[in-house]
Amino acid sequence: MADVDQRAGKEEPEAESEDEVYEVVDLTEYARTHQWWSTVFGNNSGPIAEKYSVATQIMMGGGAGWCAGYLFQKVGKIAATAVGGGFLLLQIANHSGYVQVDWKKVEKDVNKAKKHLKKKAKKAAPEINSFIEEVKATDFIKRNIVVSSGFVGGFLLGLAS
Repeated sequence: MADVDQRAGKEEPEAESEDEVYEVVDLTEYARTHQWWSTVFGNNSGPIAEKYSVATQIMMGGGAGWCAGYLFQKVGKIAATAVGGGFLLLQIANHSGYVQVDWKKVEKDVNKAKKHLKKKAKKAAPEINSFIEEVKATDFIKRNIVVSSGFVGGFLLGLAS
């Protein structure tokens, strides 16, 4: 009867033995060869420098930089107008007699704040340097120099427009 089942393609399941061989998968090697973004975005995804031509990278960086520069300019103008307008109103109120400003006290407080900021700046410098090293911003700029230079150029054009 076993011969009939084997000829028909129906083999009886063999009893599991304790000596079965299992394939060992090295997850680190698997992760290197099967990156998650390849399955999500396709095999052409990766660093921008590998994907697009130099002209395209410059245009993308320049466009993003121009938008950032333009927004920075507009927000800066609004902030400068608000601070300047507030100072102008304070001067008008002082001149009209609505507000009395003790300018000696203001000068003393400003000098005190300057000294405090200088102390904090000397202490903060190592923290800022370690932060820059942790972020590795320079590595990003080095790897994407074309996009970064396009961004800087676009940012300056955005400020000027």
